Amino acid sequence: MFPLYDENPTRITPYITYGLIGMNVLVFLHEVSLSNAQIEQFFQLYAVIPRELTNNFAAEWTTLFTSQFLHGGWWHLLSNMLYLWIFGNNIEDRLGHFKYLIFYLSCGALAALCQWVIGRDSGIPSLGASGAIAGILGAYIIRFPDTRVLSLIFLGFFVTTIRIPAVVVIGLFFVQNVISGLANLQAAANMSVETGGVAYWAHIGGFVFGVILGPLLGLFRRDDY
Repeated sequence: MFPLYDENPTRITPYITYGLIGMNVLVFLHEVSLSNAQIEQFFQLYAVIPRELTNNFAAEWTTLFTSQFLHGGWWHLLSNMLYLWIFGNNIEDRLGHFKYLIFYLSCGALAALCQWVIGRDSGIPSLGASGAIAGILGAYIIRFPDTRVLSLIFLGFFVTTIRIPAVVVIGLFFVQNVISGLANLQAAANMSVETGGVAYWAHIGGFVFGVILGPLLGLFRRDDY
């Protein structure tokens, strides 16, 4: 199931959402211009390296924010930007531009900390906008649970589109991440080694903090101005 757009018009121009998408794209275009050695150094400087954060939080805390604009590949970037495009504008509409930016960056930083707690001694870089976007999804599911989302459905060789309530689309995202996150922890425990790949606990943490921070910042304020 792949969301295409939601049937949820906004009352404002979501400048912050557009700006965030633009910044992520520009940073990624810079990434692809780098050599392998340069990109490794770039990630060492601006991604969250849990071990480095553990050893020197005062010097490394800024990576909780800079890492949100890094991506490991085209699919990583495009899938994140699609979700930000579909769901971010409505949260910006309800919170207002400034509080939405604070919300986004806070969810991303707290999500990165959740992943750090799981593997504090890991040397694997943690990066991407997924944690912040998971926060948007958490806010969206409690504010617009019944909004229809046009989604692409793959059933073997058969492909179709269907309008599905946001609570189903986003709920499946959360459940899949919880299952995968628990499985990832179990695999790491069994192998007694660190595992890389998808930062499931950043997704889970970002989602939970989105549910918490959204209402605190005015997600359920009156719809009229």
